Amino acid sequence: MPEHSLQQFSQVVAIGGGHGLGRLLSSLSYLGPKLTGIVTTTDNGGSTGRIRQSEDCIAWGDLRNCINQLVPEPSIGSMLFEYRFPGKGEFSGHNLGNLMLLALDQLSIRPVDAIKLISNMLKVSSQILPMAEQPADLMAICSQGKNYHGEVLVDQMQSFPSQLAISPNVCATPEAIAAIEQAELILLGPGSFLTSIMPPLLLPDLQAALRKSQAKVIFIANLVPELSPADQLGLNQQLNWCEAQMDMQFIDYVILPYGSEPLTDYHMFYADLAETEIVHRHDRDKLSKAIENLVSLF
Repeated sequence: MPEHSLQQFSQVVAIGGGHGLGRLLSSLSYLGPKLTGIVTTTDNGGSTGRIRQSEDCIAWGDLRNCINQLVPEPSIGSMLFEYRFPGKGEFSGHNLGNLMLLALDQLSIRPVDAIKLISNMLKVSSQILPMAEQPADLMAICSQGKNYHGEVLVDQMQSFPSQLAISPNVCATPEAIAAIEQAELILLGPGSFLTSIMPPLLLPDLQAALRKSQAKVIFIANLVPELSPADQLGLNQQLNWCEAQMDMQFIDYVILPYGSEPLTDYHMFYADLAETEIVHRHDRDKLSKAIENLVSLF
């Protein structure tokens, strides 16, 4: 394996959710146990949402996707973990991996234990952590006085919210706090700004850990505009709004695809990031190389 500049770090933490975080973790999988993903657990749509409504649990879908992106080689176990039931029956649309995590959670003391069990079974050496271990939802507060409860409704909003919150108030997972405190590099994104990247950053104890952290923080931009209320603001405004929500300036660098509008308030690093055939998706090798090249400038 070639030498990577990221290998100098004892702990690299990536924060986010959705397919974006899974893509990022996959691109850095060579870091093994030096890599930790802190995953958003507020999704309330699809198979995850149906399980949450029935079982009053955290959202498992993004956690499942991140684990699967880190599986070193395909196996019967990994195929089962990603299997989605077809048809129109009661199981239609459910992902078996979500149900496996739910079952392991019910057999374990903590959700973190369930994730460790499945990670060990699939030979995943990096650490995957839920942002919180108690069920909670994303809530958007609008200037017109109307509130939107749950990620599905937040994504359907017609205007950018004035404020976001987590309801009810939950604590960040202790292991996630420890990972941030020990991190030498923290990565945010790519992904849906309001519903994937922001939720973990809204937890007060996670914010406190970020305030104390000496790690460099890199934000990774999306390749195409979002089909969500986030797209009503440019990236510079989004990041300003994020830091205002957290009452702290903590983003050191932003990795942008070539051709992006320049940012006035942040250090920029342009790179070729897109897959050749699917231009809205980050290429794993290009993304890893961009992070490595930026880190080499520190």
